[in-house]
Amino acid sequence: MKLDICHVTKYTYGAMVTDSVNELRLSPRTDERQACYRHRITIEPNVLLASYEDDFGNRVHCFTAWQPHRELVITAHSTVVTRDQEVPWQSAWGAEESWGLLKRDSFVNEFAEYLLPTSVVSFHPAAREYAAAIPREASGNVLGFVKSAADKIYRDFEYKPHSTGVHTTVDELLQIGSGVCQDFAHLMLSVCRIHGVPARYVSGYHFVGDLRGRDADFEQASHAWVEVYIPGLGWQGIDPTNNNMIDWRYVKLGHGRDYHDIVPVKGIYRGTPEQTLQVKVDVRLADAG
Repeated sequence: MKLDICHVTKYTYGAMVTDSVNELRLSPRTDERQACYRHRITIEPNVLLASYEDDFGNRVHCFTAWQPHRELVITAHSTVVTRDQEVPWQSAWGAEESWGLLKRDSFVNEFAEYLLPTSVVSFHPAAREYAAAIPREASGNVLGFVKSAADKIYRDFEYKPHSTGVHTTVDELLQIGSGVCQDFAHLMLSVCRIHGVPARYVSGYHFVGDLRGRDADFEQASHAWVEVYIPGLGWQGIDPTNNNMIDWRYVKLGHGRDYHDIVPVKGIYRGTPEQTLQVKVDVRLADAG
């Protein structure tokens, strides 16, 4: 399916600012499940863009707006073709061999960065207690465990916009009982890593327009899910917010250890601390209207 994506980030400052240095991770990947056909980033005020690939293989654009300005507007336009990946689920290893692989020192060393806690992906007692409520034995192989974990998170927590922030930890989510996709992805990472399953955070977009109706007026946003390493299948995406495996509706931007590795837009500037941020995301079928 061909999807058109427009992601606009607008900063408005209380006074003139200068020396705004920024990094952008807004470029859709091209892989076996999706292909980015067109991608364009425009910046106001006009700047020179440079790019590089980070340690996780994500495309990063960077720029500095030297001149004084009261607004900074970053617009990313992309056209991406996605498809439902035909995953041979029957190829997933059985319980004994799949869990056995995850215990090998060579495997742990290879995937170490996706097995360790971070500042927001906790291994603290509350997280360990929650993870223990999803026993391996009842789930069978690693694939069954991952699906059980996503289902439990989906059932246990309320999706509630603005109830958490970008620095909310797994421990705080467990206390609050509600959050957004970023929080559920972080909890999924904790549960998987505590059980020794490599898992990485994914940022991107989720097309839901045809589910809402063509004329429906609703607020869209970027989305987050996880990719988990399944013995016999490799990295597979699963969305605990919606309790489903990744399909053509999802467009991946990048992955990392947690949200802070792949913040879509981040930077610093010189000037007033007074600022407001507006983000608008539009994901639609390329041939729709």
